[in-house]
Amino acid sequence: MKGPLTGIRVLDFSTLLPGPFATMMLADMGAQVTRIESPTRPDLLRSMAPMVAGRSAAHLTMNRNKHSVALDLKSPEAIEAVHTLVGQYDVVVEQFRPGVMERLGLGYERLKAINPQLIYCSITGYGQHGPMQAKAGHDINYLALSGLASYSGRLDTGPVLSGTQVADLAGGSQQAVVAILAALLGRGVSGEGQHLDVAMADGALAMNALYGAGALASGEAPGPGQEMLNGGGFYDYYRTADDRYFAVGGLEPQFAKEFFHALGRPQWLTRAAAPPGQQQALKQDIAACFAEHSFDHWRRVFADVDCCCEPVLTVSEAAAHPQYQARNMLTPVAVAGQELLQVAMPVKFRQSQGQPQAGAVLGQHTKAVLLEAGLTPEAVQALLASGVALQSD
Repeated sequence: MKGPLTGIRVLDFSTLLPGPFATMMLADMGAQVTRIESPTRPDLLRSMAPMVAGRSAAHLTMNRNKHSVALDLKSPEAIEAVHTLVGQYDVVVEQFRPGVMERLGLGYERLKAINPQLIYCSITGYGQHGPMQAKAGHDINYLALSGLASYSGRLDTGPVLSGTQVADLAGGSQQAVVAILAALLGRGVSGEGQHLDVAMADGALAMNALYGAGALASGEAPGPGQEMLNGGGFYDYYRTADDRYFAVGGLEPQFAKEFFHALGRPQWLTRAAAPPGQQQALKQDIAACFAEHSFDHWRRVFADVDCCCEPVLTVSEAAAHPQYQARNMLTPVAVAGQELLQVAMPVKFRQSQGQPQAGAVLGQHTKAVLLEAGLTPEAVQALLASGVALQSD
């Protein structure tokens, strides 16, 4: 892959979602990402259905454009091999609980002694310090603790689950990428690397961008289904006659005017000016209106109306949508003679980024990476023969 990060080398110790998504973004931008994986306890993402040619579609996507080196980090020989690698890399990404990498002999201070310019990014649930630093957590826990879950939902349902892992991705992966890119720029000035402490719970708290500011200023907590953007106003989802949905977001007066006109109820515009929490009767009327006709009917009605009203699509429908097609947001990747469509890098660079490669087989690049790092063929063979390292054909 070619891109603005061509020449940057990343050593990735992470598994599952937050770390791999971050390093996928870096790889999509041209960085050479080498994953260090256990030869005996593979990443659980490799077994996630559905499968393509016997391999996980999720893993093939999340780990595209990356190299795989299989090393047993419980072995001193493997740790020595990593120490050799670190001298040639710019960035380390790890996702263990605080203290694990130190116990392995791979903590920041140890690796900094080998490579003072190293940028070392730790992605954890609760960060490298604080009373919860050693506690386990998942996306749902970070959203709960941050306050986001308290006003995400309805009065009659309480908090609702998101369709994706908001804290993991927006609070962890993307914050890590921003921090790494900033650290790379800073290193260009100072010549020094640094340790980046990315906590998904912190990232979730920071996403209280609008209502968090108001809550801290007024002392009043936002409530589910009470605010302008979480169901308190007519900004919401509405069910059609055939049990599909439309997203109505035309809050601004010019958009609201076009929306109600297309809906055939221009007289409702004045009702849309009521404060959030006082629009329930209007929402019921809008819902009744949408329920009179099918999804396809409303698609035709709103197709050419500029009023922030769009159909709720399935992932497959979204992939086939002319907007995403025109934006080249789907890219084909070859997997064992088959063509697998993947969601492409969302940021477009003018220069060519090349053709992405599917995620590597466990240990696919072990020999090549270790030899390139300077280990002798005899040393590499000894690691393989002892089971400390694994090479897949």
